[in-house]
This record gives sequence, C-alpha cells and structure tokens, in this order.
Amino acid sequence: MLDERAENEPLKDGDYTLSDELFDLVEQAVEQGDTETLARALAPLHPADIADLLEQLDPETRQRLVSLQAGDFDGEILSELDEGLREEVVDALPRKALAHAVRELETDDVVDLVEDLDEAQKEAVLGALDAPDRVAVEHSLTYPEGSAGRLMQREFVAVPEHWNVGQTIDFLRAQDDLPEQFYHVILVDPRMRPTGYVTLGRLMSAPRKTALRDITEDSFRTIPVLQDEAEVAYAFNQYHLISAPVVDQDGRLVGVITIDDAVDIMEEETEEDIMRLAGVGEESLSDRVSEIALSRLPWLGVNLLTAILASLVIAQFDTVIARYVALAVLMPIVASMGGNAGTQSLTVAVRALATKDLTANNVWRVIRREVLVGLLNGAVFAVVMGAVGVLWFGAPMLGVVIGAAMVVNLFVAALAGIGIPVLLEKLGVDPALASGTFVTTVTDVVGFFVFLGLASLVLL
Repeated sequence: MLDERAENEPLKDGDYTLSDELFDLVEQAVEQGDTETLARALAPLHPADIADLLEQLDPETRQRLVSLQAGDFDGEILSELDEGLREEVVDALPRKALAHAVRELETDDVVDLVEDLDEAQKEAVLGALDAPDRVAVEHSLTYPEGSAGRLMQREFVAVPEHWNVGQTIDFLRAQDDLPEQFYHVILVDPRMRPTGYVTLGRLMSAPRKTALRDITEDSFRTIPVLQDEAEVAYAFNQYHLISAPVVDQDGRLVGVITIDDAVDIMEEETEEDIMRLAGVGEESLSDRVSEIALSRLPWLGVNLLTAILASLVIAQFDTVIARYVALAVLMPIVASMGGNAGTQSLTVAVRALATKDLTANNVWRVIRREVLVGLLNGAVFAVVMGAVGVLWFGAPMLGVVIGAAMVVNLFVAALAGIGIPVLLEKLGVDPALASGTFVTTVTDVVGFFVFLGLASLVLL
C-alpha cells in the first residue's frame, strides 16, 4: 500500500512538495538496494523534484541513490541541484554515466554546471562532451562570470532576413539538429547580425509566401554578450521577453537567452538580496556547520561592534538610569520600534533599487513619503507609549519623554531606511549587503540618545 501511494501520488496536493510516502519509499529502496522499486518511484518525478529529493537526503543515502541510479541519471538533475551539492553528485557518478548525463544538456546548462566545479571535475564534464559542444562551452567560459555570455546557449535557429515563411518551414523540417526547445526564428543579415525575430506561432499561421520581415515581433531587442546577468533579467521582466539574441561587440549573433534562464537569475537576485539583508552569505541547507559558521561570523562581528557603540551611548546616561529604573524597562521598546520601522523602509528601498523603480527622478519624493509615514506612525505610537508611561509607572512626564523619543526615532528610522541604501548605491556598494547594519546602528544610537537625553533634561 505504501509503494502504490508513493508511486501514484509522489507530490503533496497543491504545494508541489514531495510526499512523505515517497520519501520513505525512496529511503527504504536505497537501504535495500532495490533498483527496480527506486526507478519506479523516481520515474514520474520532474528533474527539479529529484534534485529536491537529493538535497533532503542525508549524504550517505544520497550517494547510494546516485550510485544505484547512475545508469539512468538524467543530466537535467545536475542543472537543478543546489551548487553546493553538484560537486558531490558529480564525484559519485561513474565517468560513463556522467558523460551520458551531460550530453543531453543544452550548452548554457553545461556552463552553469562546470563553472563552480574544481578543475578535475570540470575536465571530467568537458571530456564527456562531443567536440563541437566542448568548444562552445569552453568559449562561453571565457566570458566574465555573471555576464550574458555565461548565461546564453549556443543552440538557436537563424535564417536570412530576406526569406519567406515557406522557405523557413522547409528549412526547419530538413534539419536534424534543431534545439530541443526554441521560441523564435531569428532573422540575420549577411554579416550575421540579427535584425528581428518571428515567433513559431506566427510562422506556422502565416501563408507560405509571407515575407518574414512582415511578421517580426515588436519586442525584438538584442543583449550584449558582456552585459551583466542582472540587467539581462531586468530586460526580460521589463519588456516581457520570451527569448533574446545575444550579440558580440561587433553586433554578430553568438547565442540566445531564454525566459527560463532569466527567471533563474531573477530568483537568484531576489534570494541574494534577502540573504544579504540578513547578513547571510551564499549558503544552502546542505552546507557543513563549519562553512555556515564561518560565513556568518564577519557580519555578526560587525553587529557586535554596533551593539557596543549603542552601549557606549547608554553608558553616558548611567546616572539618570540609576535614578529612574523605568527608563531601563522602556529603552528596548524605543530601539526595537525604530529598528523595525527602519527595516520596513530599508526593504522597500532595496527592492525598488533592484527593480529600477527608485531613481534620481523620484528619490526625493519617495524619501519625503517615507519620512511622513515615519512621523505619522511615530505620532500614533507616541500616544500609545505616553499612555503606557502614565498608567504603568504613574509618571506623566515619563510618558511625554518616551512619546517624543518615539516620534524622533521613527522619523530617523524612515529617513535612514530609505536614505542609506540610496547613498550606498551611489557609492557603488550593494545596498542589500550593508544597509541593514547601518540602519540598525542609526536607530539604536539615535533611539537611546534621544530617549535618555530627553529623560536627563526633563526628569532630573
């Protein structure tokens, strides 16, 4: 019963995660060396789902599964795997199985696979390719990491710009090595420069005598081979592209980038921003404890220094704190509210900068909006905390102090949350990488200084 449910329902309904029954079945099959049951369990799964399965297994079980399935290992799984596990899986695959797996991949997937491997593993993968594919991959690897040249695939369909629909269809039918998937037929001039493209839908629906020039798409644009991949992803998102030809410095067609590659980059950029905002580097669930600890250590150290700085501010008001213990109780509230407000503005700013929605044309308008939001929220919580100060401690002036401090700190938090990322981008520093620490430092220092400074003036 367990086997039937796992094979018939490998994924949980609605959320695309692996079912517990399938996971248990795979572990049992691996433990028993049952290749037949294992093959049946994995057969209905997409390579991305198998990659997820491998990432969730413990290292020993994962290596045994790869060994058991080496003869039928799908190369697409390698391209779907987390970078941290690729080396492990490549090492576990026999050379013959690795050769069979990588030959089925598009050149862009092979480039993505080998660029993070060590030299021995890279040579093993490249050695498994046919000569033309190896040359194409090696040439792509000469382009800078993170550029369109690394992202593009060499498999594309290009025809002379003066052809008509009939000539193009006859050409396509006569070819034995068309790309496995493509969305456009690219028109090129005699110098191999792209001049437009035609979707397969329009090609198949137009009369044979129709000139290709008459049915080209308005969305056509080329991607420079050295363009940063983040800019490529932005172009795809901004102009709703499905694919785009890549050109060299002379404007000649050298490859094509498709929507699936652009989506991967957009996801990576978003994930990178989220991780950096939290002070976390490129890590995955499969990384070792020592690797994760070392990657997180630097930013924790920076945070420690900022916390010491905030403590030094507090130390300047030890007298007033000693006389009014209530201040020590209320201090964390002021700092916490400022930090949270700053993080809200910071998140909006970093994302808007990444999507190019926040520019020099509207930056002051956005700053003014965030500052007004900070003042409004500060006023609301000033009333709340003023009431708390009166009802909890029976000290009206204490309520006034914390209320005023709340207004000032939320104002500063909003200003820092939007201003610091903009300033860092102007200086050429990734806003997602450093903004969080600076904003937290500003809100803590200002929050403590204003709250305790007002208390010294009003209460002493």
